[in-house]
Amino acid sequence: MELIQYINTKIKLSAEESTAISSAFKKEFFPKGTNLVQPDNRSQKIQFIEKGLIRSFYINEEGKDITHFFFSENSFTMSMESVYFNKSDPYGREVLEDTTVYSIYFQEFDALSNQVEAFKSLMLMVAIETLKQFSDKLFSLQFQTAEQRYKHLTDNYPNILLRVPLGHIASYLGITQQTLSVIRSKK
Repeated sequence: MELIQYINTKIKLSAEESTAISSAFKKEFFPKGTNLVQPDNRSQKIQFIEKGLIRSFYINEEGKDITHFFFSENSFTMSMESVYFNKSDPYGREVLEDTTVYSIYFQEFDALSNQVEAFKSLMLMVAIETLKQFSDKLFSLQFQTAEQRYKHLTDNYPNILLRVPLGHIASYLGITQQTLSVIRSKK
């Protein structure tokens, strides 16, 4: 979904507000396999995904790549630690499918939020939705079995298995690829 169209599903913008937002964001295309940022970055970009799929990941102490989260159409992604806390963000971002995003630097985004009052409400809604998703993931890792986590993922994101390599899904679920194969064979 196009950025202004998405925003208008959440809040109603005037023509002037739509123009201000459209001119502030830059549309960008990234082919599958592009690393948008490496772990330990200080990126100040905020990106809205129009089409495609991005995963955030980190490298653990053993040097293994671990999937932290998936961001698909109609979602925002950014390096929160860099943007809000002026710290290095431990998460990198990789494009898993050809992806189109709308990008803006935080400084410009902040100015836009002051210019378009309704935009602040939208960002609060987006922040709460994202916080809920991270809270759900933490709950599942602490209190659910691997089978329950897999079922939750496939129930809530039914096409995820068609879009994401199984190794990334296994690391996202906190299991080995072998365990994932065993779970999938039971279905």
